Order: sequence, then C-alpha cells, then structure tokens
Amino acid sequence: MAVEFFIPKLGQTVEEVTIIDWLVEDGAKVETGQSILEVETDKAVFPVEANANGYFHIGPYKKGDLVPVLTVVGIIGKEDERFILAGSAEKETLAPEETESQVSPILKEVPHGEAAPAPEKLFASPRARRLAREKKVELSQVKPTGGYGIRIIEKDVMEYMSQLPRVTPVALKVAAEAGIPLHGVSGSGPGGRITRADVERVLTTSGTSPAEIVKTSVPSISSRTAVSSDLPEMEVLERLPLTGVRGIIADRMGASVHTTARVTLMMEVDTTEFVSIRERLKTRVEKEWGFAPGYNDLIAKIVAAALRKYPYMNARLTEDAIELLKPVNLGMAVDTERGLLVPVIRNADHKSLRQFGLEFRELAERARNRKSVPEDLSGGTFTITSLGAFEVDAFTPVINLPEAAILGVGRIAPKVVPYQGEIAIRTMCTLSLVFDHRLVDGAPAARFLKYIKELIEEPYLLISQLQEV
Repeated sequence: MAVEFFIPKLGQTVEEVTIIDWLVEDGAKVETGQSILEVETDKAVFPVEANANGYFHIGPYKKGDLVPVLTVVGIIGKEDERFILAGSAEKETLAPEETESQVSPILKEVPHGEAAPAPEKLFASPRARRLAREKKVELSQVKPTGGYGIRIIEKDVMEYMSQLPRVTPVALKVAAEAGIPLHGVSGSGPGGRITRADVERVLTTSGTSPAEIVKTSVPSISSRTAVSSDLPEMEVLERLPLTGVRGIIADRMGASVHTTARVTLMMEVDTTEFVSIRERLKTRVEKEWGFAPGYNDLIAKIVAAALRKYPYMNARLTEDAIELLKPVNLGMAVDTERGLLVPVIRNADHKSLRQFGLEFRELAERARNRKSVPEDLSGGTFTITSLGAFEVDAFTPVINLPEAAILGVGRIAPKVVPYQGEIAIRTMCTLSLVFDHRLVDGAPAARFLKYIKELIEEPYLLISQLQEV
C-alpha cells in the first residue's frame, strides 16, 4: 500500500508553503530520509525528506504553488501506482491542534486549472479564527486564499481589516454586535472616523434588519488585484510571481501601511567621534574576535540600551491594550537574493558587543544561504534597517508588525556643517525613526531618538553602553 507524502509542520506560525522545486523526477525510486522536495515559508527554505522507501509519484502540484501544510502532495509506493486525482474518499490529515470544523480539506482530487468545489461550510485556520474573534471580524465576509481559495488563513483576515474604514473601538463593538458591515457607514468623526453615533444612526434609519444587512456584504478587495486592474497594455519583459518571500513581503508591508498610524522623525547625527571609536575598536579587537565590529553592531547596541531606557518603544498593540515587552529582541534587516529578511537577536541588551556581533553574523549568513530556521526570523520587538551601503541618506522604512517602530540608518559621510561657531567638515548620518502613533506620541518618540543621537555623538557615553570594550 502506498504511503502518503505530505508537507510537514514547519513551525507554529507556518500555515502554507510555496513549492520551490521537486528534487526528484516523477516515478523516481527514493529512500527514507532522502530530500525529494524543497519548500519555502515566510522564514526560510526547507528540504522535505521521503518518509518511506519506494517509487515517488508526484501529485498535481508544480513549482510556485502555494500549498497548506499537511497537504498530501505525492505518494511513495510501487512503480505502477499513481497519485489519485479524482474519486478519492480518503480521510483528510488533520493537524494535532485542529478539528474538522477548523481545517480545510486536502484537495488531492483538484488538478491544476480546475475550480475547487464550493465548500459546504466555512473553513478557517485556528490562527485566522482567533484573530477574527479578537478583532470582531465576521469570517463570512473575508475572502479566503488558502487551500485553493476555500480556506481562510490569518493573512486573509488581516487583508480584510486593512480595507476597513477608520473606526472607534466602541463603534466597532456596536457594529459587530448589530451585524452591520462598516464599509457602508459614513464617519462623522475627525478625519472621517466612524463613531458610535454613526453606527447607531444606521441602526435607527435603516429599514433593513441587522441579519439582512449582513447578507449585503461588500466583496473583499485585494491590494494586489486592486493595483493590477485596468492596466494599459504594454510589452512585459518578465513576470515575477508574488509567491514565497516576495509574496509575504507584499502582504505584510501592505498590511502595515494600511493598519498603522505611521509618523516619521528624522534627525541628523554627528558621527565623527563615533567613526573614530569604531576604527580604534577595530584595530584593538579584530584579531582576537575574528571580525571587525561594524557600524550596525555599534548602533544596535546603542538602540538596545535606548529601548531599555524607554520601554514604551519596545511595545506592541493588542485589541484592548498596549503591551510593553520585557525582552529586547532586535531585528536586523538583511538583504538576500530571496528578498529582505530580518534575523532577530534575542535579549540584545544583555549581550556584549562581541556576542552580538558573532550572533548577528551567524544569523545573517544563514539568511543569505537559505539556511534560516523559523526561530531565527521571529519574535522581534524592534527593527533596525540600513541603506547606507547604497549611499542613501534618509528613507522611510515600513514598520515590521506587530512592532511599534523601526529605525532607518542612512549613510555615514563627510559634510560641511557649522561646528562650534565655525564651518567644518564633519562625518554625518541621518536617522529615520518610523513609529505607530497609536502606541507612542511624537514627543516620547523624539526623546528616544534624541537619546540614540546623544550616545552616538558622545564617545564616553557610547563606551559606557558597550559591555566589552
């Protein structure tokens, strides 16, 4: 009897993977433990090993397909066996923490190009249900994209929320209880924000019952399809599918822009003494440490100290509270061939400069070589990103949800500036702090950024923050 070959669970937060490559041909003989498939999550690329000996028969899946975890994508059995495409009554495989009412069926009988059968009930992942419950989102109004377009996953709920108009928490609760879709409600609050009075006005003036209102739902609008509608015909050099990491980045960055109240503070910093300190440190420890401490290492240690001093920047937003987080887990943006990845150095405020530098280099190397594990790229509380190597002076990075802020670091370069009453050439750098105004006000955020500036500009303050100098 053939053994089912399925996509294994690759982390607590991974719900879908992208098929990167089949490492063997259809019908090839394989052995247990042999890598036969390569898949990509939002974190890394993973090989999937054969779970039996025999001949491998590939299901109706090809490179670039987005497939839910635990989906059976092939079978391992006799040479003359074939993957069942239709008429199968096989029992679906369930994740240990999921039940029949939560998981979508594994659509082994749906070949490419054919529409999936209309589901008889609503399918949603546990994470999607939890988010919808917390945010009071009616799942029947969310457009599913998982499981061949019939299973709602967490990003679908986030996409739906990003399309909702601005609304006060009280108005959101009243609308949810009454079953009123907020797309059709006009807001009278500041900036067109929907208030409780606006929702109550709809309740009193509408001759339609709440149950009937729910049925008149507005179709979900995807940020991707909205961009590509009504485009003029042009010659296309190449089409790059929004799958894998690139697709994840598109979804998450879109969600960040639509759901945060972003404010950017830019501050010019005199890095002359900072550069001097780094050069002296490099000369002193490079042979012993095996690497030269870089500007990113030093700035990261300074930011970690600032987050410890101003914990309101090391925070996240929940449904009914702002949570100030104890661990300082710094995400350090790394440019890779797959796209932008953000390895996380945990408890960065408790690590020496040497420890931080060694860990960052190891994580960055794994990210560039597609060797990251999910834990490498999750759990961040604040992110630092730099484009200085590309001669960018200043920029506005996008907040890495659910974090409260992100710091952009521009290039360090000589500049003619006033200094101590005279005109001088000093080494300068621009810092860009982007923060979510829902969590932090402008003045506290400015104090945080000013403290970072002070540590960079004053060598003796910098040295006091480095635990190994």
